[in-house]
Amino acid sequence: MPPEQRAMYLQMKEDDKLVAMPIVEQDELESLNYVICDSARADVTWWKQVKGNLGTTCTMWGVVKWIDQNGRKIKLVTDEDSQWISMDHITAVKA
Repeated sequence: MPPEQRAMYLQMKEDDKLVAMPIVEQDELESLNYVICDSARADVTWWKQVKGNLGTTCTMWGVVKWIDQNGRKIKLVTDEDSQWISMDHITAVKA
């Protein structure tokens, strides 16, 4: 198989793993926000856009260092990494 076809095949396989953004009900969102504000450490799962309306879900365990209420995002920090996460894309939080 030529390299171009292999690259295209691998990209198609990656695209098959993409999912639409999950819909989180309002009462769930309020619960997620409460857990984020109340916990020192959290396991946060969010949807990350990759291509159009499709994306992937990411999970990270860390400390919520900053909550930007105007920008509707949080800063989650681990020993090795930090990530700004849109509050609109968060799908689950476990303290």
